[in-house]
Formats: sequence, C-alpha cells, structure tokens
Amino acid sequence: MKPTASKKLSARLAATHLLPQVLLQKKSLNTLLPKFMARVDTEQQALLQELVYGTLRHFFALDALATLLLKRPPKKKDHDVYCLILLGLYQLRHMRTPPHAAINNTVEVCRSLRKKWASGLVNASLRNFQRQQSVLEETIAADDSAQYNHPLWLIDALKRDWPSDYRDILHANNQHAPMVLRLNRQKTTTAQYVQQLEAQQISAHAVPHTEDAVQLQKAQSVDTLPGFTTGHFAVQDASAQQAAYLLHAQPGQRVLDACAAPGGKTCHLLEQNPDLHLTALDHSAERLEQVTENLHRLQLQATLIRADAGCPDDWWDGQLFDRILLDAPCSATGVIRRHPDIKLLRTAADITQLAQTQAHLLKTLWPLLKKDGLMLYATCSILAEENSRVVVNFAECTSGAMLTDIRLPWGHAVPGGWQLFPGDNQADGFFYALLK
Repeated sequence: MKPTASKKLSARLAATHLLPQVLLQKKSLNTLLPKFMARVDTEQQALLQELVYGTLRHFFALDALATLLLKRPPKKKDHDVYCLILLGLYQLRHMRTPPHAAINNTVEVCRSLRKKWASGLVNASLRNFQRQQSVLEETIAADDSAQYNHPLWLIDALKRDWPSDYRDILHANNQHAPMVLRLNRQKTTTAQYVQQLEAQQISAHAVPHTEDAVQLQKAQSVDTLPGFTTGHFAVQDASAQQAAYLLHAQPGQRVLDACAAPGGKTCHLLEQNPDLHLTALDHSAERLEQVTENLHRLQLQATLIRADAGCPDDWWDGQLFDRILLDAPCSATGVIRRHPDIKLLRTAADITQLAQTQAHLLKTLWPLLKKDGLMLYATCSILAEENSRVVVNFAECTSGAMLTDIRLPWGHAVPGGWQLFPGDNQADGFFYALLK
C-alpha cells in the first residue's frame, strides 16, 4: 500500500515505503527523504532519518543476516516486508530501543501494510535473530561485504588503490559525519562565531588547518543556529572548503565554476573575493536554483548560466578565464559517510563512464583558460581511476598543460595531485589537482 496524501505515517512505516525505492528503483536518498519527512510528524522525523541512514549504512550485514533467517528470498511485491525485517535487525543491533519494543513496533507495521500474514514472518525472524545472534554474526563475519558493509567491487577497488589504507577508509565510510559550517568571512570570523554558539550553549570548535570552518559537537537544524538567515554561514565540509584556497583567485579575475551546484564552492570563492567576475554553470535548472538561493542568502553575486559545461559553444562568450574550477561529476565515494545510499546506487561500470566524462570536461574546458591561468580539478572520489589517472593522462596528452604541486595540511601526495581520505581530520574524502 502506498502512502496516501492525507494521513501522517509513523517513522517505521515511512522507512518501509522509502527503502525499496532506493534498493529496487535506485532512487537517491537526497531526493526521497525530504518527501517522506514531510509525511511524518515532527517528533518522528529524527527516528525516520536514523532508521533509513542506519539501515543503508549497515545494509550488507543486515542483508546477509536476513538471508540466513529467511527460508527463501522475498518476492518483488513483498520487498517492503523484507525491508521491514532489515529495519528490525538494525534496531536490534545498533539502536538503544529495548528489544521487545523494537520487535513489537516493527511487527505492528505489517498491519499498516495490509499484510497481516507478514506479522508472523517478521516476528519469527527478529526473535530468531535474538536467540541465534552470536552464531549468525560469526557466520557473516567470513563475508567481506558484510564485514565491511560495502559492495565487493568497491572493496576490491579500494584494496587495489590503497592496499595499506583500505580498511581505515571502509571503517570511516561507516561512521557518522560531523556537521561543519563555513563562516562567511565578509560577516564574521570563526572565533567570533564560536563565541556566539557558546553563548547559546551550543558546543563547537574551529576546525584545524581550515580558516573558515567550525565543527558542531552535535548536528542540528540550521534554522536554530545564529546568523543563518543573514548569511553568516553555510554548511560545507572542511575538505570541500580547500577548493577555494587552492584556486587562489585574485581580486577582479574572471573565474568559472564549471559544475557549480549547489554552490558551496562558488559562494566560498566570492566570500574570499566579492569582486570576482564569477560565472557559475550547471546543466540542471533545479540545482542551479539552489545556487541562486545560496548566493541570495549569503548576499553574494555571480553570473548564473544553465548549460552543459562540456558544450562551451552553447554558452561561452569567448573571453578567457583566469581561473577555472572543475568540480567534476564523480562516484562520490569520498562522501559515503554523508550519503550511505551511494554504496547501493553506484556500480563498477559507473566509474569507467565517469572517468570518460571527466576527461571530456578537462579537454573541453582547457582552451577557455588564459595563459598562466589555473584550473583546479576536484572530485569527492577516492578512486584513482577518477583522480590521478584522469589528470596525469590529460597533462601528458595536452601541450602546455602542467600539473603543479599541491600540499594540504592533511592527506596524501599522489601522482598528479593530493588525496584526502574520509575521516582524516574528521573530514570527507576529496581529490585535488592543479593545472597551469
């Protein structure tokens, strides 16, 4: 049964409707969650978010356990029941809800699904897990995918690229990411803002090695933080904030942010130099609207163009740029902490296709750069196929293109650039390469 337009859903029922759309229809959690949040009472929204994010974060272990507990896999039409079992297992393994309450509340959802027959199946599966947990956990420990809660193709890719670090990366991917703010230096400083937060009894600290970053001890709605509506800050991870520092744009220069949405790096560049002649480009009208909203709230100005960065004949005015930021479309494997559905949405074949797109964008945008200009290539990926291999190959095949050395306060020097791992400095995974 699909949710109706009028009746509010419980958090567990909403999660049971949402998860099959990620697992079967391969829809993004970013797209789905806001719609389901609106269908749940305010006091249930935190629980919905915890259930969905947690179940996806630990999906591969939960799926392995459910497979052991069930005699046969569910039919496609009953995948909601299967997801309900996953939700129950997540509560029993990872939440503080008393086991009897977790089981009873999960079984109760079957009534709302109009599948009373499923009550016995869900109840038996969860109680069998309680009785046999130690044996079941020992059984799935031999499965790499269940042990690391990642698809095997990604585990293998990380082993190949980072043989000494892949376990730490996989572990970091399964942790909760902190909430980090980027302070608008046109309005405040990190020291001033931390004092403001402390005055409201909100614990926070400046992020080491990142001039404009403040990390909250506990995530909370931006609406509850001082200065949001007046543009004093935006939410942006410390790794993503490195882009503006590395591009080193100077006052009055022409700058292109080639894949700009949702606009975090665009705004950070303008906060550093409000008089930049900055063009923000994106092919999606909906996502470009996010850039517009962020610029307006932060009281910044840029030229916005809806277009494909890979087709400059459609949008370029013929004037060369001093700086180009290419925040390239990528696998987002460096931000799995924030988007655990990536583990279920991405495939190995996607990486090859993305690398081709990245190479095409580099080749297409390079002629738009002035002599002695700088292009910063950035991804939130931790896979060499999208990072080092792309930029090294481009530099080798492009006359006049030179990779310049990068050094950031944390991370690792790699061929062609600098790699940040998820969890290092409590920040996300990113790759940067600077071309002159």
